[in-house]
Amino acid sequence: KKAGLPVVAYGNFITVLINFLIVAFCIFLVVKAINKLKRPSPTAAPVAKDCPACAMSIPIKATRCPHCTSELGGVRA
Repeated sequence: KKAGLPVVAYGNFITVLINFLIVAFCIFLVVKAINKLKRPSPTAAPVAKDCPACAMSIPIKATRCPHCTSELGGVRA
């Protein structure tokens, strides 16, 4: 440095890189632990079913398919 020559401080770079990897790994472990503690959200009841005749998606409470007009065998209201 005193002679005015360029100096490559690769030791400093390696230190910073190792510190970054350690911090990133610690954050990864914390996030992983938090996600493990979270309870899974309850699954909602299905709102649609497939028509056995045409395989189109229809509402659960439907008694007749609006696409192919086949009877679904449900109770009429």
